[in-house]
Amino acid sequence: MAETQKVRVRFAPSPTGPLHIGGVRTALYNYLFAKKNGGTFILRIEDTDQKRYVPGAEEYIIEALKWCGVRYDEGPDVDGQFGPYRQSDRKRLYSEYVSKLVVEGKAYYAFDSAEELDAMRERLKAEGASSQQYGPETRLSMKNSLTLDDKETQKRLAAGEPYVIRIKMPDDETIIVNDLIRGRVEVQSNLLDDKVLYKSDGMPTYHLANIVDDHLMEISHVIRGEEWLPSAPLHVLLYQYLGWEAPQFAHLPLLLKPDGNGKLSKRDGDRLGFPVFPLKWIDPKTGDISSGYREDGYFPDAFINMLALLGWSPGTEQEIFTMQELVENFSIEKVGKSGSKFDPQKAHWFNHQYLVAKDDEELANLFLDDLKSRNIDADKDFVKQVVSLVKERAEFVKDLWEQSSFFFEAPTEYDPKVVKKRWKENTPAMMAVVKDVIAGVEDFKADNIKAEIVAYLEKNEIGMGAVMNALRLVLVGGGFGPDLMKIAELLGKDEVKRRIESGIQNIKK
Repeated sequence: MAETQKVRVRFAPSPTGPLHIGGVRTALYNYLFAKKNGGTFILRIEDTDQKRYVPGAEEYIIEALKWCGVRYDEGPDVDGQFGPYRQSDRKRLYSEYVSKLVVEGKAYYAFDSAEELDAMRERLKAEGASSQQYGPETRLSMKNSLTLDDKETQKRLAAGEPYVIRIKMPDDETIIVNDLIRGRVEVQSNLLDDKVLYKSDGMPTYHLANIVDDHLMEISHVIRGEEWLPSAPLHVLLYQYLGWEAPQFAHLPLLLKPDGNGKLSKRDGDRLGFPVFPLKWIDPKTGDISSGYREDGYFPDAFINMLALLGWSPGTEQEIFTMQELVENFSIEKVGKSGSKFDPQKAHWFNHQYLVAKDDEELANLFLDDLKSRNIDADKDFVKQVVSLVKERAEFVKDLWEQSSFFFEAPTEYDPKVVKKRWKENTPAMMAVVKDVIAGVEDFKADNIKAEIVAYLEKNEIGMGAVMNALRLVLVGGGFGPDLMKIAELLGKDEVKRRIESGIQNIKK
């Protein structure tokens, strides 16, 4: 790549199902790299494998990236001068390049049936061969344009016989991949097979389409998952065969299971109870539903912040980053080589940090939606005060109800464990006195309420714990919640008195 070439990167998923969070991270790193370097980020849909195409998957990918805030500059629904951005719409482009390879002897037609391919593999296996692939050592024993004369090859093609076009791997060459993360990688060509580049249905395979599109779209850097590293020598060779300058490659480390043993999968999420997809996915064939981060209540910026740090380190202790801060700090050089363990609890921690940092008004608006779904019509200013008190105890907006329901509904049941521990024989009488003390507080503010209760307890040499724990029990129904006096202030004098009276009447040992 010329030094003056503008940075252009792409995220190129296949629409074969929902987008895994590992794919989201790949898209994110491409986006951050592009924005850091004043470049362009492209979404390209690689749908050459029509047999594996899943209806709705492309729409899912687009919606997921938009929810995450990973905005592409060019794509299927964003016009650019390098389109179309869906490979099935670029079908006519690829035959020119594969024909050039065939003419130059760098690729060849192969007419082998599935049964013949299976027989070849079985024969090699029986002979104890270390590999059972179609390549330099086996191609001359198969049915292809290297073993058939030109007349026979053309006859088969004219008759419409099924075929594929395979790359012709060179003999005894060292193919070098210079990777921005892994350094120099060398592979002997004899170890590689003659991959299929083109099929008789007129569709290219991923390998050819990927290279042609990256070249025509002027992609400067290919930043993709580690699983594509074994294909990198083939791609480098295709660039050489076509006489093009290759982009710079960077292969990202895997996202690992929480225990670190293997790649993170949907099965791990199902087993351990966390999503591995950004959005909920309903399988169009089976109707099976997979959970998503959006539907589980994660904020998109918290989700992205969490993902960014799975594989990349800023080199500092900072963990909370806005998208703009991620752009400013990101560099490929700080992406590690080894896989990163996914920690579901850390994902919760990130969401908690973002929830706590949110403006009380924004959080109140989100919580009001939850309250309306429960048929509770609450005053917005009151809700703002509630969320300000309890948000430190919540990881998700949905947790706010559990932490604050007593502000909207008086308890009708009382935690039996707390009752057993805190409600003694003399507690009802003590609570009746506390109710009278509270009734005498003129300016019903937390500090004033506390001052009056403490003054009474000290004057009568009554222990603070016994009274305050019982008061919390009657107000909230258990032993939880934020500052007790602030709870009382928000509930108001009349409601506090009512709840004390109800507790005296209904709590039984």
